[in-house]
Amino acid sequence: MKRVAKILPVGSWPTEQATDVFCADYEGWHRRRMVLPLQSGEKVLLELQHARLLRAGEGLRLEDGRIIKVDALPEELMEVRAQNPLHLVQLAWHLGNRHSPAAIEPDRILIRYDHVIADMVKGLGGHVHRVQAAFDPESGAYAAREHGHTHHGHGHGHGHGHDHDHAQGHEHGTEGHHHHGGHSHSHG
Repeated sequence: MKRVAKILPVGSWPTEQATDVFCADYEGWHRRRMVLPLQSGEKVLLELQHARLLRAGEGLRLEDGRIIKVDALPEELMEVRAQNPLHLVQLAWHLGNRHSPAAIEPDRILIRYDHVIADMVKGLGGHVHRVQAAFDPESGAYAAREHGHTHHGHGHGHGHGHDHDHAQGHEHGTEGHHHHGGHSHSHG
């Protein structure tokens, strides 16, 4: 079985050089070690030192030099729209405060469907529609760790889909803890 030798960042390689495709939904992209089934039926081994989120458009260079394109499968998402650009920014802030991974676009935000979050958005005057689309959320400030930068060590996040109020259950210190819409981290 061939191994992935290197992950090529989005835009750093000519996509027409891809010889095969690995398709997954958002959950299938966060990997450290896994046998990846390719579109052709071939399987390759991904073995990384640390788990990381694969991104749509990245290339997986195999030991033999071939490049596999990472692609996104459509999944059920929630499209959040606002009354105006400022309102969209405010909704993004609330979603970030709820640790919801989000794909932020100029006129909408895409998140994974969650009825509690949908009710919150509607209560804030936002519009919610269910859509089928590829989900490639913002990587957030914490992704810079993959590139050798250090941060304040706030290493928790949510891997579940329920409403979360910081005032209940645990406290965060105020030093260096800022949430911006579109990042995700997980409470173990």
